[in-house]
Amino acid sequence: MEIESVAKTAWEKSKLLVKGLIIGAIALLLLIPSYFVKDIIIEREKRQEDVYKEVSSKWASEQKVMGPVLTIPYTEEVVVKSNDKETVQRNTKHLYLLPEVLDINTTAVPEKRKRGIFQVTLYTALMDVSGSFNLQQLEELRVDPALIHWNQAYVSIGLTDLAGVQNPPVLLWKDSSLELKSVTKEGNYLAEALVAPVVINAKEKIKFSTRLEVNGSRNLQFVPVGNETSVTMKSAWPNPSFTGAILPKHTINDSGFVAKWKSLAHTRTFPQAWVQGAHYKLDAASFGVDLHIPVNGYQKTLRSIKYALLCIVLTFAGFFLIETNNKKSVHPFHYGLIGVALILFYTLLLSFTEYIGFNAAYLVASVAVIGLIGWFVKGILQLAKPTLLLGGILVLIYSYVFTTLQLEDYSLIMGSIGLFITLGIIMKFSKKIQW
Repeated sequence: MEIESVAKTAWEKSKLLVKGLIIGAIALLLLIPSYFVKDIIIEREKRQEDVYKEVSSKWASEQKVMGPVLTIPYTEEVVVKSNDKETVQRNTKHLYLLPEVLDINTTAVPEKRKRGIFQVTLYTALMDVSGSFNLQQLEELRVDPALIHWNQAYVSIGLTDLAGVQNPPVLLWKDSSLELKSVTKEGNYLAEALVAPVVINAKEKIKFSTRLEVNGSRNLQFVPVGNETSVTMKSAWPNPSFTGAILPKHTINDSGFVAKWKSLAHTRTFPQAWVQGAHYKLDAASFGVDLHIPVNGYQKTLRSIKYALLCIVLTFAGFFLIETNNKKSVHPFHYGLIGVALILFYTLLLSFTEYIGFNAAYLVASVAVIGLIGWFVKGILQLAKPTLLLGGILVLIYSYVFTTLQLEDYSLIMGSIGLFITLGIIMKFSKKIQW
């Protein structure tokens, strides 16, 4: 009897610790289904990207405008020594010249296309391109003018996807009208381009202009090839995201936006003229706009599930303290069911986000899960006050996570402060437990 009494006393002193360890193990096991939910989120986001690629392949992809670039062939003479004899080897190479002034005025007409529950942003861009070339800049290359084939020059305007070009574009070059034709794999810098042969003379200054009507998807960018480049863009899209090397001056309202970029040559890493063989990354200086759809909440949903363990631990800790202080005994199986409800929150969040957006979906999912857990705990404890207390804890947890998700730049400090306060609360109430 004495042995049994000692064993009973030992169990009474250690059962809370054992139960706490079991609850901790349950919390860790619940990370397994949370990883499956995370995979579902990634799969749905990939599905949306696949839909975008499918729709854009039939319309046109994201567009990047580069040019115009003036290309001029020339003969390179190289002296080759062989067996004490010198011979002159002649190779045809190219000179590249960029505009002295480049002005682009763009009106982007957006359009939403739906495939099932997924949306894709398409646009038609009307671009008025004008500017001038100064051929005197070729003197900096120190190429003998007699070796330059002036009558074989051509001008190119690069685009990412030539399938988006609408109507045959015409280039006004000095006093002539030239038809721009589509060419793929043109030169070293333009994978796809609109090209027209031109006639030029040394030391000439040439004005040009053209109007392009181009289809594209989601993103439109420009490469500032002018010594002085000015780009103006307006659109009825109310949620632009400006990207690239420089940001524009802009105005945004419910009826759309107007953005103005200005780039000067000294802010780039490539010159105005160079010879074939030199390699420059013209794309690195590009800038433009994303016509993104703000209801896309996959990234926020993915970020929210990173807080799954925190939500589970805080909920379990609160429930454990409540049942202990009220001298109730709840089976660990019930903790497991509450944990499953907390994981289902993320599937509800993902499902509703695809239809009503992240913020509204977060409210619906949190209300549903808090209501379910409150109803369940009320049935277990048969007490209203502890149930309301646990419901209040859940409201605080989900409100805290939501606020942290919205304040992306301050998420670390918000998380640190929140954990510190939570630890202090748990330490305060744990003092009442007789271990």
